[in-house]
Amino acid sequence: MFARTLNRAGRAFAQSSRSIHAQSATKKAAAGTILVGACAAQFWAGRVQTEGEGLAAGAFVTGAAIGGATMWYLNSHDDTSPDDAKKYAKYWPRKIMVLFGAPGAGKGTQAPKIVKLLGIPQLSTGDMLRDVTAANTPLGQRVAAVMKSGALVDDSIVIDVVRARIQSPDCATGFILDGFPRTLPQAQALDAMLATTGEAINNLMVFDIPDSALEARVESRWMHKGSGRSYHSKFNPPKSQKLDANGVPIPATMTDDETGELLYVREDDNKAALVNRLKSYHEKTVPILKHYEAKGICRKVNANQDIDKVWAEVEKNLR
Repeated sequence: MFARTLNRAGRAFAQSSRSIHAQSATKKAAAGTILVGACAAQFWAGRVQTEGEGLAAGAFVTGAAIGGATMWYLNSHDDTSPDDAKKYAKYWPRKIMVLFGAPGAGKGTQAPKIVKLLGIPQLSTGDMLRDVTAANTPLGQRVAAVMKSGALVDDSIVIDVVRARIQSPDCATGFILDGFPRTLPQAQALDAMLATTGEAINNLMVFDIPDSALEARVESRWMHKGSGRSYHSKFNPPKSQKLDANGVPIPATMTDDETGELLYVREDDNKAALVNRLKSYHEKTVPILKHYEAKGICRKVNANQDIDKVWAEVEKNLR
């Protein structure tokens, strides 16, 4: 019985030691000392018979006592420095997320909540291309030249843009990719790029919704250009929304809740365009899901429900 208790304690200590990775180095050392004591007892308990459980208990208590004493000493001689946070941001694996789902699935509604919760940026391909062009770096000049010619920016350039962007300080603990990758070759190129630094996508959030539910969502969607936040005149209206006599939103009243800036309706947010966008999504983008399912990183969310219920599932899948 005591051995089973120790097994549970060992797992609890392991989980605890991971959860405090952002705390000071001294507290990590103390937690590590306790963990060593617990693991020692766990190891011993697996090799003794029932009559030896008292010895295992003693090992556990001794380890915990040493850890507790170490914690008290180190807390009274705290050597925490501002560099601790930087160190653990540098060496702890980054949260690398991809939001996956059809147009209108709710990615734009939930993404800002993830950004706020985790404190990591949402990176859209369009924004990254515009920013690198404005910076007028050699890479930015390459992008500007391609865009000026009217040609599509090829995958190799987009990968270079992503590589440069994720080296920014705000991506130190993670980032969310929005709208990229869109094709299997892009996903494979992204995987190869991340692998050069020993990293990989570790959470692909799948917003699952039937195509039949998307038309009503897309046709009443309003977007904030600066952030990508999305609203819906019926399901998720901005606070400023006012309706005319026919129940139609008055454009001048459709403003972003956070900035007060005017919202806009995308040109392709209509029934005819949605048919083509869904066709492209199923043919080119869905194979990405199959590619990553084999890696065990996909987290499915039922996006065909109330916004708050969708968020509850998203939050759970972030853990």
